[in-house]
Amino acid sequence: MANTNIEETLTTDIVKNEKNPYAYLERDDFTSEKYKIEVRGLPKYYGIGEFKKLLNEKLELQSCKVKPPRKGSSWLYVCFRSEECRQRAISTINGILWKNSKLTAQVAKPAPDPFVKRKLEEQSTSKRFKSDAEDSNCSAMDRIKFITTPLWNVPYADQLELKQKEMRSILMKIGQQMLKESKALADWLNSQKKLHNGLPCELQNILSADVTQAYRNKCKFTIGKDSEQEKVIIGFRLSSYASGSTAVGPIDDLCHIPENMKVAVKVLETFIRESNLEPFDPVDHSGYWRQVTVRTTRAKHLMLIVGMHPQNLTSDELEKIKSELRTYLETGKGAEAQVTSLYFQTIEKKSIGDDESGNKLYHISGTEYIEETLLGMKFRISPQAFFQVNTLGAEVLYEAAIDLAELTTDTALLDVCCGTGTIGLCFSKHCGEVLGIEVIPDAIKDAKENAVKNGITNCDFFVGKAEDILWPVIRRTTKSNITAIVDPPRAGLHQKALLTLRNAKNLSKLVYISCDPRAAMRNLIDFARPSSKQYFGEPLVPVKAIPVDMFPHTKHCELILCLERLSTAVKLNKCTVSQNVLPDKE
Repeated sequence: MANTNIEETLTTDIVKNEKNPYAYLERDDFTSEKYKIEVRGLPKYYGIGEFKKLLNEKLELQSCKVKPPRKGSSWLYVCFRSEECRQRAISTINGILWKNSKLTAQVAKPAPDPFVKRKLEEQSTSKRFKSDAEDSNCSAMDRIKFITTPLWNVPYADQLELKQKEMRSILMKIGQQMLKESKALADWLNSQKKLHNGLPCELQNILSADVTQAYRNKCKFTIGKDSEQEKVIIGFRLSSYASGSTAVGPIDDLCHIPENMKVAVKVLETFIRESNLEPFDPVDHSGYWRQVTVRTTRAKHLMLIVGMHPQNLTSDELEKIKSELRTYLETGKGAEAQVTSLYFQTIEKKSIGDDESGNKLYHISGTEYIEETLLGMKFRISPQAFFQVNTLGAEVLYEAAIDLAELTTDTALLDVCCGTGTIGLCFSKHCGEVLGIEVIPDAIKDAKENAVKNGITNCDFFVGKAEDILWPVIRRTTKSNITAIVDPPRAGLHQKALLTLRNAKNLSKLVYISCDPRAAMRNLIDFARPSSKQYFGEPLVPVKAIPVDMFPHTKHCELILCLERLSTAVKLNKCTVSQNVLPDKE
């Protein structure tokens, strides 16, 4: 009877959640929508970074998120961690002058849950909207192909041509924006465009690895149910949450995933189905199994990180699950996956500030890390450490970056966002010293171990945010010349770190590796701005670019840009121009 009552209560809650687009606000987990305000009266010209500095440094309001409705908007949303913080912000902001504009603040309505909103719209119009997953008349298997590898049926030579054109278009826009925001660059940019067919710098032909199939060494898969909500699937989401679907599609026919990953996923599907615990439901946050991260190497090392929401499971019940998982993969039916490193992760509801401090990682079997070989060196990789997802592609990428950097023994290489040290260690024999910076402590631990493992003695690695520790690290070098290599997250380099690099007098060259050149455009434009009260140091401008296809069968492409100080770039430009006008020798 007790179980029946519990089931009835859960059913009632689910129905309530499906009919109330604001039911998510009643859950215990943190959402930035709970304590949101609307700030109006913003000046015509301002930066989001400037506004955040006003809120958190000058006014000490401890905001956790700033969300403008669109670029250049005269109003925006600011989110806080509690009602107390929200009320203090409203009373503080109301009436203050900022950049000669009077600001106002008031409580903002939370946004409705997009999934529930979509379902209610379907009910009210008696019309079934097609989700993104249903836009084409094809199977879930085929839809997953087009979602994850949209170019899977395009000849590879055509893929490279498509990406070369895209990189050219992006460079063209970068040049246009540089000219728009820095008239002082006009003469140099115009001469560059004459030399490089309308581009601000030389664009070399796209590079790629010889292997274009089964190249991914890391994938994060979602645990969910198929489009009929019947069968447990480990794979990728068939649609966005906002489009009204949470279905997951299988990975069996995806060309970029290696076979041992697929075997491991199928093995885990069986375990989860037999566990009698439901997958996590993103609509009402019920259920347990959430995600699986798989990492593999050329030596066939295989790391699994199995994540679940513990809900109300006791510590004894969690220990039992971990024990059963370990036995299943070591000696049970799952042994065929040949897992060499196994982790279990509890992924709880989002904690305050949207970080992952509520998540815990447990090593339960095998080695604590896996090893990969890159350019003849061995690298150990911990569960949360960054490593390029295409190992063979990374070799092509790093060799191209080494050529661009043109290092000497008198040069210190500043490796910003160094991860496990792969870039710096690969560069180490070409320069005097390497100074690496990374925010993840485990990655720095790996980097130091990797240096020892490969007998490299001219590298030091430091843990911390680049924007916080970059300047002290720069001051450590004894070399007269500094070259920086930056491989930042998709959104780009933090503004404070960018300004520090510009202001480093001994820094003459910067190699910028971007996995999303459109997102990095703002960084590149800021590097090239004329000197001012905010932008100290001589501008750094692009002189050469090389696309590298790290993600075959997708639309993504890495772009390496070599930046140099403007005075150096002008000299190189004049030299090139003079060479081009010399008469041909008879």
